[in-house]
This record gives sequence, structure tokens and C-alpha cells, in this order.
Amino acid sequence: MNKTAWQKSESMEMGILLALTGGILDAYTYLTRGGVFANAQTGNIVLLGVYLAQGEYSRAARYVIPIAAFAVGVIIAELIKQRFKTQGNTAFHWRQIVILIEVILLAGVAFLPQSMNMLANVMVSFICSLQVQTFRKIHQITCATTMCTGNLRSGTEAIYRYFRTGDVQMRQKGLGYLGVDLVFLIGAAAGTVGAFWWREKAVFMSCLLLILAFLVMFFQEGENN
Repeated sequence: MNKTAWQKSESMEMGILLALTGGILDAYTYLTRGGVFANAQTGNIVLLGVYLAQGEYSRAARYVIPIAAFAVGVIIAELIKQRFKTQGNTAFHWRQIVILIEVILLAGVAFLPQSMNMLANVMVSFICSLQVQTFRKIHQITCATTMCTGNLRSGTEAIYRYFRTGDVQMRQKGLGYLGVDLVFLIGAAAGTVGAFWWREKAVFMSCLLLILAFLVMFFQEGENN
């Protein structure tokens, strides 16, 4: 009998650590890096369209960079998966390699001055795309740990279906989705406090959480996927 239906990378512990990280990063970039939400790209795409329509091409170009960085992050995550997933004798799981890259880049962000906020936000966009592409499930529900909209939609739908049908699995799924968003919210609150006390260095809070996630992965179970 299989004791677990998910990997440690899909465990509740990992979900909590990653969602806290996502919330901290969104608060961090907004409060210390120029009022930008760097985790998701919807706002950047909207502003790109606005400035293109207004003919302000130089301002529009500023939003192409984080969008491109996010896309590159997805590609890099897939390349890492392709390169290391098939090598059974590697010291680290391929997802751990992604986490290490996130930690190293975030540590670099901590030392970027205010005059380099654009680069800081681009790096956070890249980091968040690595995370959202690499960690896509918690207890077999597909969700995101760096943004909330999709989780809110899926969670609300599942809770509605539970009340309509009485399906307990729908209740569990709904609470799972909404729980991820709640942890994200807690991370945002923690990031706000950190930004107040440590300013640019507050990003080390996310580094610590990701190091813990890296260590949790040593105890992964289930299939090597």
C-alpha cells in the first residue's frame, strides 16, 4: 500500500513555506522597490498596453523587461527539470536546485540600492516564475504560491460545489485553495513588518524560508517527478 499520494514537494509544509515566501516578496517589492507587485505580470501587461496606446514607448519598454524575465524563468525551470530529472545519482532533487537559485538571487537583491529597483523587480519576477513553474501542486491540488487570483477562483468554486452537492472532497479542495491564499496573506503581513524594520534587507526573510524548503525536500517521498 502506498503510504503517500504526493511528494514532499507537494506537502503541506512546502506549501506553507512557499506561500509565505510569495506573500513576503509581493509586500517587499511594493513597499521597498517602488510600489510594484513583481510576483505576477497582469499589471505589467496592462501598463505596457496603456503606454503603447499613449505613444509613450520608452515607458512601455520598462514593462517589457519584467514580463520577459518571467517568461525566461519558466523556460529555465523547464531546462533544469529536463537536465536533472533523469539523473538519479545527483545529490539534489531538481526542485532543490531551483530553490538554491532562488536563494542566491534573492540574497543579491538584498544588496541592490534604491537606484537599481528596476533590476530588483526584474529579478523577483524571474524568481517567482521559477517557483510558480516548479511547484504547482499542494496535496494534489493545482495552485500557485506566488499569486492569489487563481486560487481564490478555484477555492470559491469548490466551496460552492460542496454546498450544492455535499461532496466532502470539494470542501477539502476549497479549503486547500483558500488556505494557500490565507498563508500568502500572512506572508504579506510579515513582509510588511520586515520592510519597516529592515528595508531592502527584508528579502532575507524569504531566503530563510526557502532554505527551510530546501531542507524539507531531503525527506521527500513518492515518485521522482
